[in-house]
Parts: sequence; C-alpha cells; structure tokens
Amino acid sequence: MAPKKPPCLPSLLLPLLTLLLPQADTRSFIVDRENDRFLLDGAPFRFVSGSLHYFRVPRVLWADRLLKMRMSGLNAVQFYVPWNYHEPEPGVYNFNGSRDLTAFLNEASIADLLVILRPGPYICAEWEMGGLPAWLLQKPEIQLRTSDPDFLAAVDSWFKVLLPKLYPWLYHNGGNIISIQVENEYGSYKACDFTYMRHLAGLFRALLGDRILLFTTDGPEGLKCGSLQGLYTTVDFGPADNMTEIFALLRKYEPHGPLVNSEYYTGWLDYWGQNHSTRSISAVTKGLEAMLKLGASVNMYMFHGGTNFGYWNGADEKGRFLPITTSYDYDAPISEAGDPTPKLFALRNVISKDGYLLSFLDILCPHGPIRSILPMTFEAVKQDHGFMLYRTYLTHTVSEPTQLWVPNNGVHDRAYVMVDGVFQGVLERNMKHQLFLIGKMGAKLDILLENMGRLSFGSNSSDFKGLLEPPVLGQTALTQWLMFPLKVDKLVKWWFPLPLLRSSHLQAPSGPTFYSTTFSILGEGGDTFLFLPGWTKGQVWINGFNLGRYWTRQGPQQTLYVPRPLLFSRGALNKITLLELENVPPEPQIQFLDRPILNSTLHKTYIYSLSADTQSPSEPMELSGH
Repeated sequence: MAPKKPPCLPSLLLPLLTLLLPQADTRSFIVDRENDRFLLDGAPFRFVSGSLHYFRVPRVLWADRLLKMRMSGLNAVQFYVPWNYHEPEPGVYNFNGSRDLTAFLNEASIADLLVILRPGPYICAEWEMGGLPAWLLQKPEIQLRTSDPDFLAAVDSWFKVLLPKLYPWLYHNGGNIISIQVENEYGSYKACDFTYMRHLAGLFRALLGDRILLFTTDGPEGLKCGSLQGLYTTVDFGPADNMTEIFALLRKYEPHGPLVNSEYYTGWLDYWGQNHSTRSISAVTKGLEAMLKLGASVNMYMFHGGTNFGYWNGADEKGRFLPITTSYDYDAPISEAGDPTPKLFALRNVISKDGYLLSFLDILCPHGPIRSILPMTFEAVKQDHGFMLYRTYLTHTVSEPTQLWVPNNGVHDRAYVMVDGVFQGVLERNMKHQLFLIGKMGAKLDILLENMGRLSFGSNSSDFKGLLEPPVLGQTALTQWLMFPLKVDKLVKWWFPLPLLRSSHLQAPSGPTFYSTTFSILGEGGDTFLFLPGWTKGQVWINGFNLGRYWTRQGPQQTLYVPRPLLFSRGALNKITLLELENVPPEPQIQFLDRPILNSTLHKTYIYSLSADTQSPSEPMELSGH
C-alpha cells in the first residue's frame, strides 16, 4: 500500500507498529548480476507470480481473486494496463469504478502481493486492438508501434497521464510495484524499430526515475528485436517448449542475472468455432517445478483469466480472421468464475515443496559460508543471535551406528543434526551428549546450532555460542567446516507462504523446516494468545514480527502472547511463519485463545488449520481477548 500517515495510537504501541511498516528509504528491488539473482531490500529474492487482469474482473471481485492467488503460494501479481480502456477519446481519461487502477494496486497490497506491471503502450493480451485506442486509426497513415511522430505524440500524451499515477506505487517509494515492462513482445512485430524502443525507455526513465527495474519480454524468436540495452531481458514460453534451449538463448542477451519466464502458459485462449483450449496439469506442474529448481523467477500466464465483457475481445490473424471468445477462462488455475481447480492445488503443491531449511541456504546466508578447519563460535563470525549451520563431509564410510559427540559439553546450546538432509536427532547442552550415525564417505553432515540465550545470572564466565569444540565421530575429530550464519528474519519477511503438503507426505521427524500460511480475522478483536498443539520446538513470526520461541513439548508455557497491533483486521491477510526444528504434528494446526496457557488447560479456542486439504483456508476468524 502507498505510504499513509499512521493513525494516532498510544505511545506504547508505536514501536510495535513501526516494526510492521516498511521504511521507504530502505526499500529496493535490484538485479544482482554477480550472483544471478534479484535482491529485495538487500536479501536474495525470487518471485513466483501469476497474471490477473483487473479489466477482466468486476471490481467487487478483485479482493477475492487476489486473496486466492496469495493463498496459492504466490508472492506477486502481474497485469497489463490497456490504454484504450482508460482513454476512450483523445484527452478523455477514465480511472473510475472498475478502471480505478490505484484501487487495484491497493487491493494487491492488502493481499500482500508485489506487482509486476506491464503498461504497454501495446499489450496484446487478446484484448481489443492489443490495448491501443481505435481512435489512433483516424489518421489512416499512422504507423503503429514505431517512431512515427503521430504515434509517438499520442503515446507521450498517454504516458504523461498514466506514469505519474504509478510513481507513488513504485517499491522504493513505499508501494508494491517492483518492476515495469516496456512495450510487449516487440520482437514479434514486423517493425523492429529500435528508435521507438529507445524513445519509450527514455520516456519511462524521465517519468519514473532511475531506480525502478525496467524489463522486456519476448518469445525466443523475438529476443533479437525485442531486447534493448539498459532494459532487463526476460523470455516467455510454455510447458511444451524446451526450457534448457530457451534459457540458453536468453543467456546470449542477458549473460548475468536471474533467469525469468515472464509468461509461463498454464492454458491458452479460445477462438469462436474451435474447441476449448487446455493444458494438462502434469505438463504445467512439471515445467514449473523444473524452473523453480533452476532458481528462476516465474510468472504464470494466466493464473485467473476472467471475461472479455462488452466488446473488449481481440482477434488474431492466422491464415484467416479469428475473433476471440467472450470467455477468457484460459484453462487457468482459478476458473473464470473464481473457483479453484485441480490445476491450482497441483501448482500449490509444487510451490510448497521447498520448505526445508537447507533448501534456503542461498537466501539465509547470501554472502556464502565461512571456511575454517575447526568450527568457530557465533561470536567469532559476528552472529549475535538465532541460528548458525555448521557443515562438513564424512571422510570415510560409517556402516555401523557410530557415536557422534562434542567434547567438554561443547554444544552451546542446542544442535539439530542431519546427514544428507535427513534429520538424525538433537544434541543439547548439559542434557543430551551423543547420537549414533551411519553414512557413506562424502555424505553431508549438517549441524544447525541454536542460541537459546546467553547467561544473565549465575556465572562470571563468558557464554560463547555454537560449537565450542570440534565434534567427534567415533574416534575421529571432524574438521574442514563450512559455517553459514543464518539471516532467518529476512527470509521470513519476504518469502511467500509455503503451505503444508498433505500429512501423508510429511516425514516424521521432519527436522528444521519452515511452514507458513495466511489468515484473516473479523472485526477489530483484541490481544490474543497463540497455541501450537502438537508442534515440538521452534520460532514463530506473525506479519514478519519475531514473536519468540515456542517449546510446546517441554512446557510449562504453551501459548505466546500476540499484541493486538501485530494483527491486520477487517479481512486483510496476516502471515504466520514457523520454523519447526524437530517434528511437525500429523495434522498441523494453529489456535488462537482468549487466555494464556502458562500451566493450565482451560481455554477457549479459535482454530486455523495449516494443512493443504483445508476446506476453506481463507475463512476469517473472530478473535476475542481483552
């Protein structure tokens, strides 16, 4: 949402509210070419986005469709701006009702979705004249999408109205627009007029400034004429295309930076007189999973198609004139009527597969690991709090269960041990001193160390954290360590929700894994208490605020206090993220209570399930309290 003056609140609540409000002067979205990735506020970032066109959905339904996209695991929405929808006559502009572009940006912000904007001037989109106004043809000799002075004059006039409306919504200004496309698939147009493209790029820079990321999108055959130096080059293709070949071709035009598919086709358009187009679920999910494994950013076109109301459908020329149907269902994951489809649930499961902490090391530790023969403490690597991952590799095969231990009570404070990503158990300061492991030579041994809090009373000695001694496997002291100081709070703030797979897919125990979902609440409510029945131990965040540790299995504390200012009300989405360190329950739930459980069992509950097969995951809750 664009920055607004906060309401007057009691002074004691302002620090909490400040933690939730993004600070415009610290916000940035840039390309990190050295490491082939995006950076959002300095942290590695990947978008998993979906296309939805506000002009194909009645305004009253915008919030519903955007919420369903967010609940599917997306962190961004991509959409066009059709020029002819907003300037029906030269110099006459309409941004009211279902044409209220800033209202749609606001709805996307409420749904916690970043925005990838495609304002044209040409958009295609199977829309009437590709979004260009028909009144341009009142000059019969006009050359559309070229440097023809008549066309450029009309474009300049339009963008001098549109782009200033977008400026406050740019991400670095406190809004949610992270990138803007210049033109649209221009390489597929016959003109190949680089003067025209340079003119557009200069116009965008003049009206939007230098900090916003500008990009182009083309099919593989259009990259030659569609790309332009100074604009980030992206590509589009569907599940039937050869991803490896197309990304290799993209690298000839954009050698460094993140791979981006700006239009990954979930379905296709329909023509009158032909069969309804479909794309198989297996093909679409397989392609998405392959791109995500590469670390690519992806926008799914369409995620919700909508309807060509009125006279707004476009047409194609493919040997003959082919007008497009009124329905723009597109065989998309969310149907024309807004219903979730089997394709949606299949795609959500693909997105949700990356929950394990080890899958996020590039983001949790963006500068890479620190190397040392012997393990180093938190303090030695300037990691004050939280977690650090220690990694080494077995130098010989251990075929029989063999003792792993750390001499001199050298685990400070709690260690979660994994071999090749499989959770083995816990070592704990003063409590549990050994585990028994097997593994082949070269197997990856990961030990996640948790700082449980430094001594504040009862000792005059310094309380260092981490592995204070090298672990010993059998009779061999383990050396050659990689240490990853983890920036968990940054990951939680910007990563999209990771809905749980169905319980039959869960490993038990799961080991360190992130779980996240969103929920809304009715009314204003009050303070409340978070209860995590069946969860074991970990850390929990609400709306990016680190609520604290939970240790349900240990007790006596069973609930965490949630101050009212941390929660967004009146249907706005709240995001909860848990880092479960040991074992998630078979049927994971979170509950909000009207009183704490510090050493009792009497409570009134409002239950919210995190499992993927929840009947109505977006149903708002009513929270009571004091």
